Parts: sequence; C-alpha cells; structure tokens
Amino acid sequence: MSRMTPFSSPLLLGFDAMEKTLERLAKTGDTYPPYNIERLRGADGQGERLRITLAVAGFCDADLEVTTEENQLVVRGRQGEENSGREFLHRGIASRQFQRTFVLADGMKVAAAELKNGLLSIDLDRPQPERLVRKINISVKD
Repeated sequence: MSRMTPFSSPLLLGFDAMEKTLERLAKTGDTYPPYNIERLRGADGQGERLRITLAVAGFCDADLEVTTEENQLVVRGRQGEENSGREFLHRGIASRQFQRTFVLADGMKVAAAELKNGLLSIDLDRPQPERLVRKINISVKD
C-alpha cells in the first residue's frame, strides 16, 4: 500500500526535497527552548521581516551560537558547568545544551540577532518574490 503525500500530485514537479524536509521536521519533538515567531511589517509597507524569539534565560552571549547552514538557521546553546564551591540543596534550573533548527525559504537572510533580558531575538529579511512572466518560443519541426 502506497502512502499519499501532499506532494504526490503529478502537477507538482521538483518538490521532493521539500517533502523530505517536512518529514524530518515532523519527527522532531523537542520543545526546548520555547520560541515565538512573529511577522513585522515594514514602515514602507513593502518589506516584511520575521522575528524568531527564543527564551534562553541563564545563557550569556558567549554560550549561544547562531549560524546559517545551507537553507537552515541553527541556534545552539551550551552552558559550562559552574562548580565553584556551590552546594545545591535543590537544583531545578538545569544547565543543558540545545540545538534549534529552522528551515529558511530561498532568499531569506538573517538581518540581526540580539540578546536582551533572557530572550534571543533573530530578525530575518523575507524578500519579495519577483513576478516574472516569460514567453517560451515553440519551435516547429517537420
């Protein structure tokens, strides 16, 4: 029995890589750190930005790394263990590492990243798609 996928239509050509990406994203179940994604409209009404905000309380800028790898935005956090003579009676705030990956559409660029009050905000520029109409000449062969 074959499985029906959203991209199984014969009219959708070249979307197999997107289908694999969606399958990979569906398998990830990690919810740490929590995040928001918001749309920011430009003042001119033309441009659009996206802002990803991650809750990274307890991490300093040296503990965080924001990179782009191919069409992915990768945010990593690694805290060093601080055992400077501290004795915990209860340790409910874990210093764990994380990696959060976001798949970016073609042409998206990271504009800025800012850490403030335990929130890491990453601004992304979303390009306006070009509306091109191109006439294809048809050759006739006898």
